[in-house]
Amino acid sequence: MTPRPPAIRTKAETALAESFEQNRATMPGGDALRGQRARAFDVFHERGLPHRRIEAWHYTDLRNLMREAYPITQGAPAAAPASGLRIIIRDGVCTLPTGAPPAGLKLTTLRDALAGASDALIHALFPDQGADDAMVAFNAAMARDGVLIEIAPGAVIDEVIELDVTASGDAPHGDISRSLVLVGEGARASILESHAAPPKVQRNSAMIFAVGAGASLAHVFETCADSPELHVSTLIADVGKDARFESFAFVSAGEVLRRQGFVRGSGEGAKIALRGVNLLKAKQHADTTLVVDHAVPHGESRELFKTILDGEASCVFQGKVVVRPHAQKTDGGMKSQAILLSDDAAMYNKPELEIFADDVVCGHGATVGQLDADQIFYLMARGLPRAQAEGMIIEGFAREALEFVGNEAIRERLGAGLADWLARRAS
Repeated sequence: MTPRPPAIRTKAETALAESFEQNRATMPGGDALRGQRARAFDVFHERGLPHRRIEAWHYTDLRNLMREAYPITQGAPAAAPASGLRIIIRDGVCTLPTGAPPAGLKLTTLRDALAGASDALIHALFPDQGADDAMVAFNAAMARDGVLIEIAPGAVIDEVIELDVTASGDAPHGDISRSLVLVGEGARASILESHAAPPKVQRNSAMIFAVGAGASLAHVFETCADSPELHVSTLIADVGKDARFESFAFVSAGEVLRRQGFVRGSGEGAKIALRGVNLLKAKQHADTTLVVDHAVPHGESRELFKTILDGEASCVFQGKVVVRPHAQKTDGGMKSQAILLSDDAAMYNKPELEIFADDVVCGHGATVGQLDADQIFYLMARGLPRAQAEGMIIEGFAREALEFVGNEAIRERLGAGLADWLARRAS
């Protein structure tokens, strides 16, 4: 059901609309791209900021949370990294490393790519997945820059491609970026996307992946100690024949984070894995909402999210797996598990299956509980302080998901983040 447009625009909605009107004439790209942006903005303008009456946003009422829209910055490029595959997007402006990338890898700022964008590039950059979501549409309308990562067919990129999304200054502001990753047939690569920001930043970021036949891409999303006050992060992926796409989210910072994923298995034998760990405390709120679309036969998908909540923190997991009528032999499994460390914490689970084929194996499960008192007693009886005993149980619970991160260096980095979170809780 298409939501009705808001009868009265909020202050934030009005400010965002004014920002588009002020900037539309100077957006990069030709006439075709300007038309695409205008159509995307019309979607946002019709729907307004998402609110609790929209089912997919029921637990994250953005219209209520975003009472004021901060001015969207027109940032300056950061200092270029001298070595490695580290890409910086600061205040919505991309800076590439100065060193030559390895064979088979091409990096282009999105603003440069859009200057002479082909119809194929525009189609890849603005897929239909999630296009009717108001925040995806606003990102499409307003994103000036980001990075275009092209991996040639058959290329193996051993070094992790790092994408640092950050912001500058102390004044309240917003930033928007949109990045596209094109993975050629049979190629293999890993991408680490980390987000940081000073206080009072509103961010709308999108990562779009097109994974060619037989290719393999591992993606990790990470929040840093200083993260945006409000962050809407969108992941869109199209996975080809016999290709593998894995995405892992490590969330431990930020006041309000909405991560939404729209992933389609468009080729037979496509394998999709979406996993993550949420470590939340105080009044943090994190929302993971996924739509996995099996469009053809013999697809596989796995979703596993582990959540630890302390204080008055709240978390949302909404996972929908859609199996189309011709997608026979689909194998899907979805699981959300949460531990509540406080009586004031809240977990909202909403797993869904929409199956229109009859020869499939699909299941889902969701659990919410507290730490096992017997396990805590067992460890304390052997001389461990209570905080350390709880920490060992929590760490074992979270590491079950962390073990799925294939890159050892990234896995150790996330493990160190888990240990730091537990140490700060214990102190």
